[in-house]
Amino acid sequence: MKFSRIGKKIINNTQIERVIQKVIALRERGYSQSEVAEAIGVERSFISRLESIGEVRRGKKIALLGFPIKNKEEILELGRKYALDYILVMTEEERWTFLEEKAGLELFNEIIEIMVKLKEFDLIIFIGSDMRLDLMEKLLDGNIVGIELGKSPLKKDKYVDLTMVENLIKSFLE
Repeated sequence: MKFSRIGKKIINNTQIERVIQKVIALRERGYSQSEVAEAIGVERSFISRLESIGEVRRGKKIALLGFPIKNKEEILELGRKYALDYILVMTEEERWTFLEEKAGLELFNEIIEIMVKLKEFDLIIFIGSDMRLDLMEKLLDGNIVGIELGKSPLKKDKYVDLTMVENLIKSFLE
């Protein structure tokens, strides 16, 4: 446990952190601010203010997917900068590892789970080959914006223009 002294009071920092995590968990499960406030014994305005302090952005649920990406770490950092809701970016080597490490049914199930998850998003930014982009558009009913890296099959990592991706993300956040 971690304690702090504020004047004559000793504050249990760990307890504060636990309560904050409980607030977040309940709100993620769909509880209203009023319900959460009642559950932890505070005013609803406290919950609202707490959320305001940590708010990064509002708006659409956005996913970012792409492969084979040469500057993967930069793309991941960009996704984190804008607090995107789901990020799955791979190099060519990682893509093959993903495919080769799983048996047929396991691979099929994992891909289906990813596709079902993607249906929850308002917008999907997909970075990949022309053929993969076309498939994603058909599977996900058009709520997808693509950045084409070239003609399929792509066998080497491709550099992705960060400014283009950032401008695309910003255009959907405004």
